Amino acid sequence: MLSRLTRPQAVAVCALPVVALLATAAFAPLPFSVAQPGMTANVLGANKGTQVISVSGAPVRRTSGQLRMVTIVATGPDTRVSLGDVAGNWFRTDRAVMPRDAVYPSGDTVKEIEKHNAAQMQQSQDAATRAALKYLGLSADKVKVTLRLADVGGPSAGLLFTLGIIDKLHGDGSGGDLTGGRTIAGTGTIDASGNVGAVGGVALKTQAARRDGATIFLVPKAECTDAKAELPKGLRLVPVTTLKGAVNSLQALENGKGSVPSC
Repeated sequence: MLSRLTRPQAVAVCALPVVALLATAAFAPLPFSVAQPGMTANVLGANKGTQVISVSGAPVRRTSGQLRMVTIVATGPDTRVSLGDVAGNWFRTDRAVMPRDAVYPSGDTVKEIEKHNAAQMQQSQDAATRAALKYLGLSADKVKVTLRLADVGGPSAGLLFTLGIIDKLHGDGSGGDLTGGRTIAGTGTIDASGNVGAVGGVALKTQAARRDGATIFLVPKAECTDAKAELPKGLRLVPVTTLKGAVNSLQALENGKGSVPSC
């Protein structure tokens, strides 16, 4: 024989599955990664005791200022991200909740992802070297460039590698430094023809750049809107689409002649 439940009792009984469902959802893994500003490295100097750019076959200049490539750090592909993690980080300006597939190729293991990122970094370094030597009119048969940057993968440092090579070999073209003694950061892929491409995560990268002393940030023009979203105070955005445009902007900043584009 079943007894009749009072209204409060019925509500309580019906609420139990809902509470259980919400509790399960709060702790169930979701297909997201949480990213934050990562390390930066001055490509004109050393990183972890190793010179980032080494050149043989041509005179190398002493440089002042810094050219800092920037990174973001994301939770790993096998890290459990819960609804609580998503909710807790969604409105933070120093965090970004991103689809895991946008950060890591779907279905890849950690080792496969590391291998993929290392291959992208090597391709980026090769393209940066070719673009820099082509810009300077130097032969790759005579000038050898070696790029070393430990524990960093992917193609997003391409532009900064290229500018670093140019600064070490040529400077601003008039005896000065391409940086003008400033701390300049930036991001962007590059191909052998000097075209700059988008990379993602720029709002977090601007924060890493400003944290480490940068006052100028070179950003792929297509990502100006994203870069302005959480732009730190004291950091000036300079949009770029080509290597030549980036060099021209840095020269204009240094000598005060010519216009410097803005986002």
